Amino acid sequence: MTSHILILCTHNSARSVLAECMLNHWARRLGRNVQAHSAGSTPSGRINPHALQALAEAGVSTEGVHSKSWDAFAAPGAPAMRAVITVCDSAAAETCPYWPGSPVRVHWGYPDPSNAPEADKPRAFELTRQAIGYRMLQLLQLPLETLDDRALQAALTAIGRS
Repeated sequence: MTSHILILCTHNSARSVLAECMLNHWARRLGRNVQAHSAGSTPSGRINPHALQALAEAGVSTEGVHSKSWDAFAAPGAPAMRAVITVCDSAAAETCPYWPGSPVRVHWGYPDPSNAPEADKPRAFELTRQAIGYRMLQLLQLPLETLDDRALQAALTAIGRS
C-alpha cells in the first residue's frame, strides 16, 4: 500500500516543491512505496524557476509538478495522507482543512530561499534542496507501513530537530 505524504507551504512554489520532488526522487531510487504531493494555502500558480533549476542540476525530475491548492487533497477522492508536513512558518500557523484519514502532522521549517539576494539565490535554493533531501532520506528510513500514528509523530518530530 502506498504511503502518501503531503508537503505544504503557503505559495507551493519553492520549498514544498523541492520537498515533493526530493521525496519522490529518493523513494524511486530506494524502491519505497511512498508518494509525495505538495500544495499551498494560497498557491502562486507557478513554480519558482530557481527551485526548478536546483532540481534539474541535481538530476531530479519535476515532471507533473505544479503549484496547487491544498483543497485538492481535502476533497472527496483524494488519496488518504499518512503524514502532512509544513515547511514554511506561515503555513504551519494557518488552520489547515480536515484531511481525510487524519494524518500525522509535523512542521519542518526552512528559511525561504526566495528571500536571498538575487545573486545568491541559486546557492540558497541548492542548499535548501540538500537540507530537504536529507530529511526526506531520513523519512524513507522509517517503517511507514508498521508505525502507529504516535510512533510516526515522534519519529517525524525527531527528524525535524536534526
